[in-house]
Amino acid sequence: MSRKNGRSRSAGKGREKKFGSREKKKRILTEVTGKVQMTRDGFVFVIIEGEPDNDVFVKATKTRGALHGDIVRCAVTKEKDMEDSPQAKGRSKAGNKRREGEIIEIVERSRKPFVGILHMVGSQAWVLMQSRTMPYDIFIPFETLPEGAVRGMKVAALVDGWKRGEPTPFGHIVDVLGAPGENDTEMHAILAEYGLPYRFEPEVENAADSISDVITEKDLKGRRDFRDTLTFTIDPEDAKDFDDALSFRKLPNGNFEVGVHIADVSYYVTPGSIVDKEAQERGTSVYLVDRTVPMLPEKLSNKLCSLRPAEDKLTFSAVFELTPDAGLAGQWFGRTVIRSDYRFAYETAQQIIDNGEASLEMELRGGTDGKSRSSEEKQEAMMGQGVFEGCLIPRQTKEAILELHRLATILRKRRFASGAISFERPEMKVEVDAAGRPVRVYEKISREANWLIEEFMLLANRSVAEFIATSGNMNGKADKNAKTFIYRVHGEPNSDKILSLNKFAGNFGYKMGPVGNGREIACSLNTLLEEAKGRPESNAFQMIALRSMAKAVYSTENIGHYGLAFRFYTHFTSPIRRYPDTMVHRLLAMYLDKAASQDQGYYESQCVHASEREQIAANAERDSIKYKLIEYMTDKVGQTFEGTISGLTEWGMYVEIKPTMIEGMVAMRDIRSDFYDFDEENYLIRGKRTGKVFRLGDPVRIRVKSANLEQRLLDYELIDQPVDGTESGVDEYADAQEPASAGTAKGGRTAKGTGSAKGGSKARGTGSTKGGSKAKGGASGAKKEKTSKTKSTKVKATGSKARGGKTGKDSGE
Repeated sequence: MSRKNGRSRSAGKGREKKFGSREKKKRILTEVTGKVQMTRDGFVFVIIEGEPDNDVFVKATKTRGALHGDIVRCAVTKEKDMEDSPQAKGRSKAGNKRREGEIIEIVERSRKPFVGILHMVGSQAWVLMQSRTMPYDIFIPFETLPEGAVRGMKVAALVDGWKRGEPTPFGHIVDVLGAPGENDTEMHAILAEYGLPYRFEPEVENAADSISDVITEKDLKGRRDFRDTLTFTIDPEDAKDFDDALSFRKLPNGNFEVGVHIADVSYYVTPGSIVDKEAQERGTSVYLVDRTVPMLPEKLSNKLCSLRPAEDKLTFSAVFELTPDAGLAGQWFGRTVIRSDYRFAYETAQQIIDNGEASLEMELRGGTDGKSRSSEEKQEAMMGQGVFEGCLIPRQTKEAILELHRLATILRKRRFASGAISFERPEMKVEVDAAGRPVRVYEKISREANWLIEEFMLLANRSVAEFIATSGNMNGKADKNAKTFIYRVHGEPNSDKILSLNKFAGNFGYKMGPVGNGREIACSLNTLLEEAKGRPESNAFQMIALRSMAKAVYSTENIGHYGLAFRFYTHFTSPIRRYPDTMVHRLLAMYLDKAASQDQGYYESQCVHASEREQIAANAERDSIKYKLIEYMTDKVGQTFEGTISGLTEWGMYVEIKPTMIEGMVAMRDIRSDFYDFDEENYLIRGKRTGKVFRLGDPVRIRVKSANLEQRLLDYELIDQPVDGTESGVDEYADAQEPASAGTAKGGRTAKGTGSAKGGSKARGTGSTKGGSKAKGGASGAKKEKTSKTKSTKVKATGSKARGGKTGKDSGE
């Protein structure tokens, strides 16, 4: 069918049949409301908030035109008991039923655009989809096309509706992103898919530019002055904004004063202002692989609120008196003014730590003091260039670094002894050239200089939280009448998944300690990971353990932070890039001024919004990394690599190759030596004829089969496949009956195999695009629905992240 006649009435009759004439009335068991998660084959899962294991499967013929992200009402018409299936283990009682139904109402259309290629035939236009969550093209009324919308451009389009009798939904173009394949176009496309802006509106920029950068006596009133106290920043080499600084001085009583100074964003960004509303809506900065999309305009993030050396800056501080053994002898919170003496990169601070006391007599260089070089050299050093050939580091500053390192080491050891979880998954970083092309993928090493900053940021965050939660008593006991505050909370891990890890580890000869409560789990988990360190199974243990962990979120209800082993915790240290930190500053300032408790309902709604924005930003960051990793692999098709199995499903295995840890999928159908069954309970697939076993963490050898940039799919094929029935990894455990896998994910594959998404069994393992030549103008519909409606499970973890943002300051947060 051509695009030109794609809207004929005869074609439309097919939709009436597909999307529900409902001539035969079905028995409705119950009705639910949830969000649509669509597959590229047209069928969907309705996800119910708070019940991720209790979703409803809907055939493509029963969706009533609902699309990915829509909020819908769904009638449940069938339930299948799964209590005896492997998928049921580790799920809630309600989640042990496989439910099927049909959509009866679209409550709200998603406001997130779909990205595709603009196609025109005569006076008709469509946005052609090549998306894993959108199987239908979007009809665009020709008269609504915006300026610059020409055939072949990549665009973002919003769906406005789907008229009865029409084969495709209709909508309008909200942004022309550019020519497909260009770096800016593809990065903007990722942002558009998540509804994230990539620029500020002129009125926001103008409002920020109008904020005075002159510090007056009025600005200094009531502030504690730290301009004569040794102060410095330590950041990534390529950082352009410095939102935290440390000050240090020895006290006459033998203790140390350590100040954690944070840019006073809340002083410049007032509640309700146009800049504040924009920051509130964004919620966070977004760190794509090759760029930062800031929460605040450049005037604030890179200038006014950036703690650059040799410049007076307004800050909000947490100042601590620490004993020589890192005991807390006192603390003070309030507004301050500082003048940073030195800007370090992590690498240049690390050289002081590496050389220890000997560094005091060495002429070490790196970083800048902001004043002893030419203005051009000064700017280059502050922006990350020349940090290794920078200024001569003063002895006093080196002494401070060494003492702070010693104190941070004590704090770190104390934290892990209290039950903090120690994950050591490598962090991979993608290096791109000036044109945005990936040129290198490498492991970013976190060392003592990173940990130094991390520990003092953690100290500030938990101390601020405890100060409010205990009504200023700082006695470790929450006051039931404490004022409303924003906490960063992290619940205990899934106990069923921990038991599953325990039994899985037993097959390798390990025995975990007691796991009866959160503290015991943390201790036993750290011991297991330490014992397995450097061994082949270590990666698998890390993956399963990570999948057992809850997600950290913002809330006004404090439950503590399990991963960090803190009873009280908040985010105070990054208001330039996280809006919750700005709200924390405001609340703290009000309470220091004896203000009454603020409206909990309002702040809880802000916590929900901030948590959602954080997740959206993380997804966009992850997709940008996926894209660049696929791009990096495009010229490596046909090459072979050693790798490790990082995930297993019934449609294939996911493999991370060495040394880059780039993950791709080996489709089950491509393993020709045998037909393999997926044993979810035991984290393995087993050959029916040979009995050969592949399991999570096993080493394998692969060849890069294909790299699809448009759909962000990377396919591998297994090579050197023995067919003699020998085992992969350690001894076979065919008769073992361990519980279900750590973490379930439903359905087919996602881009490049690095995530999990809902879909039918094997529905998305092919990596193929939709049938039909779109270039000829044929309007696309959903693919023929797969007969299998059961949900599949993928055993995998989040994997390594290559992030463009800061590291070392927020680990485990």
